[in-house]
Amino acid sequence: MSRRLYLKVGDRVNHERYSSWGAGEVVEEKHSLLSGGFCLVRIMFEDGKERSFNNDIENTLCCCYAGVKIIN
Repeated sequence: MSRRLYLKVGDRVNHERYSSWGAGEVVEEKHSLLSGGFCLVRIMFEDGKERSFNNDIENTLCCCYAGVKIIN
């Protein structure tokens, strides 16, 4: 079963609830080959901190539902 991923390396994003973080860029994507395994992205934000989020769009914990939005 393949996962539907929301973000990929190089995507520019912002977080709707934490504008103080500034814009961010996806620097790493990791996903497990095991059924039910995690699917994560690491995002480096302008405030200098790296944060990790769930990246499986079919999971209710996906970062898109938490407020991480792609910047066009």
